[in-house]
Amino acid sequence: MDRPLVGIIMGSISDWEYLKPAYEVLKEFGIRCEVKVVSAHRTPQVMYEYAKSARERGIEVIIAGAGGSAHLPGMTASMTTLPVIGVPVPSKHLNGVDSLYSIVQMPPGVPVATVGIGNGTNAGLLAVRILSIKYADLQRKLEEYTKGLEEKVDNMNKELKSML
Repeated sequence: MDRPLVGIIMGSISDWEYLKPAYEVLKEFGIRCEVKVVSAHRTPQVMYEYAKSARERGIEVIIAGAGGSAHLPGMTASMTTLPVIGVPVPSKHLNGVDSLYSIVQMPPGVPVATVGIGNGTNAGLLAVRILSIKYADLQRKLEEYTKGLEEKVDNMNKELKSML
């Protein structure tokens, strides 16, 4: 895959801490992505242009992280028919619950898939799952990844047994 298939956008550079795990997952699966700061409130025109041009630029899934009022995922979803995955970013005062509610409570007709607060890893994995519908090599890699998870749990049980 020569071109970026996933766009990762965030409202502020401080959100990178929570979006970087999504980037790392995508990189692990060999999926190219583009990463940008796109603020729904400070640069609404940039957000509009990003969302409107994403499909024609080859983007197939958008991961959008935002904290506080967290409008970036929902506003992006309102301007594209691509799947948008929202990552609620933990906030200073409400620990990300405000972000979670802002992203998950979208009105009917404007869906945003939403992962747990600060859970960029699951956002990346969800993007991989979406892309695996079209790309068979990703399906195989996901199956290997799942087997690796099973092995981790098996090893935990062995460790636990040795503790008893």
